Amino acid sequence: MSDAELLAEALGLKDLDRAGWKRVGVSRPESVASHSWAMALAALIRCPAGLDRERVLAMAILHDLAEVRVGDITPHDGVPREEKKRREREAASALFTGHPELLNLWLEADAGQTPEARHIKELDNMDMGFQAERYMMQGHVVSEFLDATAETRERWRRG
Repeated sequence: MSDAELLAEALGLKDLDRAGWKRVGVSRPESVASHSWAMALAALIRCPAGLDRERVLAMAILHDLAEVRVGDITPHDGVPREEKKRREREAASALFTGHPELLNLWLEADAGQTPEARHIKELDNMDMGFQAERYMMQGHVVSEFLDATAETRERWRRG
């Protein structure tokens, strides 16, 4: 896949709504792209000492890119976790053809086993929690998201 083709397809994340928010009735939910942007900003703002900020930032940008092909599959969609992971790995492999360094970063983030990848999981949870607070302030019932992210949000507020 050429650089231009990859970028053109990746731009589709701007039009892909986050499915969890739609499920709870948010009429104009954030896009997957806006979620990835927020994670990237958080990575710039707060990257723990000892972590490779550039790797964290790259993983934040790339972590949901496979969703441009498979969609934003949530636990409520009835797709088994391993099937979701298989679909996303297949999509990422195709998207990053010719960009093995990007595929490796995506795989690292997906595996969640390095310190940088674990931080990405934390950023993902933090972003969902803060976005849930925004939707709650608009009158949406998002308690399941607030409950799932309470500890992460508290850690972020403590600094």
